[in-house]
Amino acid sequence: MHKNDQDSAQDSLTNHQVDPARFREGQRITWVSIAVNLVLTVMQVIVGFVANSMALVADAMHTFSDIISDGFVLYANRKSAEKPDADHPYGHGRFETAASLVLGLLLTATGIGILISAADRLQNLHELPPVGVAAIWAAMFTLVAKEGLFRYMLKVAERLRSPMLVANAWHARADALSSLVVAAGIGGALLGFPFADSAAAIVVGGMVIKAGVGFAWEAIRELIDTGLSQEKVAAIRKTLVDTSGVFDLHELRTRRMAHQALVDAHIRVNPRISVSEGHAIAESARQRVLQAHPAVLDVLVHVDAEDDSMPSPQANFPERQALETHLRELLGADAPAFERCVLHYLGEKVEIEVFFPAALAPDILTGIEVRLAERLADDPWVRSVILNVKVCVTHQDGACSAHNAPQ
Repeated sequence: MHKNDQDSAQDSLTNHQVDPARFREGQRITWVSIAVNLVLTVMQVIVGFVANSMALVADAMHTFSDIISDGFVLYANRKSAEKPDADHPYGHGRFETAASLVLGLLLTATGIGILISAADRLQNLHELPPVGVAAIWAAMFTLVAKEGLFRYMLKVAERLRSPMLVANAWHARADALSSLVVAAGIGGALLGFPFADSAAAIVVGGMVIKAGVGFAWEAIRELIDTGLSQEKVAAIRKTLVDTSGVFDLHELRTRRMAHQALVDAHIRVNPRISVSEGHAIAESARQRVLQAHPAVLDVLVHVDAEDDSMPSPQANFPERQALETHLRELLGADAPAFERCVLHYLGEKVEIEVFFPAALAPDILTGIEVRLAERLADDPWVRSVILNVKVCVTHQDGACSAHNAPQ
């Protein structure tokens, strides 16, 4: 890969601007969640003690734990919005992934806690204390508030494509389901069926565990650099191949970074174009992907003259200085010093273009061509040598201008 390609890729990440609207929206919905949960916690504690409902008090403690997790989300959301730095050259998007993993584990722990609570209730039905009617109204209000909070948070999180905020929204749904268990338990106690809440708790606990494991697994897959879906990879591949100057694409790798993705691509171009033209084609391919696929954070494009997916013998070639010395031996002692040479590393050998600063006498040129024909037949490194000599073109005014002409 060219140094210019590396520099442009690093500049893109360094200059990457975090969407301020996305950051503000993520902060806003988390603060809304904190405010709602704080009001519910205070209400559940007061009504729980007054109405003699320990289930409502326990749900209040569960709601209070959500305030703590929301504080963690605020920190992770702010951290992920920071620009790339020396320690995090690809940005801080993985903070969202780590937060999603933690929230997934919290969901799983919540589900396990619901199951344990349900099992304890089934074993001690005769010890359940009578509860007041106020408890059922408090439980229903909590259920409606948390379900509304879930729907609001999920809508915003999906629009922002933030896995961390989606996980936090589903955490709110888990809270609503746990509140449903509390409401069922209180309702059952009031109607004389104290076992109803325990049966519902077992079902809901299993659902919460399934959701938590799902979020944790998705976060783990991202942390181990799982690629994009086959459909998205195919779309990116088509964008690269359709770029003018790209012959084909023989390697394409992707990995997710929170709500975005990083792409590495190996494209093949005409092996005889200049380095600057190859870089221009690579930059064009990169910009096309960034424009056509908004979820892609950056593209690293490697320019190849041929398919290098298989082991290449080029790694065993001598360095340029040694090849130039070998070229002088191939040309012969009577050949004038060349002005420059261009090396084309193609396949198992090198093709060389030689440029002489002045026109060559016909006998010298013929001698060089004969020697090359003899020596290149079994040369271990060089396949062919193209001679470029000065040709004098006479103009109408008698002036002579020199041009390179291949022989």
